[in-house]
Amino acid sequence: MKVLITGATGLVGKALTAQLLERGDEVNYLTTSESKVENQKNINGFVWDPKRQEIDKTCFEGVDYIINLAGASVAERWTSEHKKAILDSRIDSLNLLYQSLSEIDHKVKHLISASAIGVYPSSLTKLYDEAETELSNDFLGHVVQEWEKASSQFENLNINVAQLRIGVVLSGDGGALEQMAKPIKNYVGATLGSGQQWQSWIHIKDLASMFCHVMDEELTGVYNAVAPNPVNNKKLTQAIAKILDKPILLPPVPKFALKLLLGEMAQIVLGSQLVSADKIQDHGFVFEFVHVEQALEDIYNKKAVKN
Repeated sequence: MKVLITGATGLVGKALTAQLLERGDEVNYLTTSESKVENQKNINGFVWDPKRQEIDKTCFEGVDYIINLAGASVAERWTSEHKKAILDSRIDSLNLLYQSLSEIDHKVKHLISASAIGVYPSSLTKLYDEAETELSNDFLGHVVQEWEKASSQFENLNINVAQLRIGVVLSGDGGALEQMAKPIKNYVGATLGSGQQWQSWIHIKDLASMFCHVMDEELTGVYNAVAPNPVNNKKLTQAIAKILDKPILLPPVPKFALKLLLGEMAQIVLGSQLVSADKIQDHGFVFEFVHVEQALEDIYNKKAVKN
């Protein structure tokens, strides 16, 4: 099968592209940087500029599936300018794909779009599944709702749509885990806030496999992309410290200090989403990594081998 990926050069995109090529699928990918365009056996790059609504429409030739991962990082300082980029980058890219497909003959039958568990309100006690109707009214909640609305419009083109609400992605190649591990490695690691806030995580390999599973099984609708056993911030911090063989010497960082340091962006580390993985498992997906200790062991053992 032939898959078009947006955001292919990001953390998740790289892992997914590698998995698709390993399976023998063909991959087209869109990039805003001409220097990142490669044309090799089974993988071809194309240039686009969602901001300017420009795209090389030959990227759609022969494509059956689109996997949409495009969007500016939420882990950069939330200036008003960057908040605009977080929202616009997600909506503009989907709108450009939608507009382009509506103007050409194509064989695309399925769009699988990234989303995020930030759509659920912060709660220390409530377990969220995909049927939840109460949605978060903070900045991230607003972004995710607009993101999902933009991907849902593809149904108007008779294209099936699936949305994966992604949790904290654990990877040895950067992202959230690197940010959490850095202070621990330098003996300044600490629990954040109360430490009781839930962090629903997923190993990068399982996340890439889940996108493939949704595509192979032609699944539609919303799915939580999280492992079956979420942990709170305290347990995750301790698990990282244990695998790195480093002590946690400092007391918890108080909420007010995090808010002073990070501003509105503190909601990323203080927000609590306890999220269910039952639906995707009910649709036949089997996780390789179900416990955080097992996931961390895999990541850091591979890193040690790599280094």
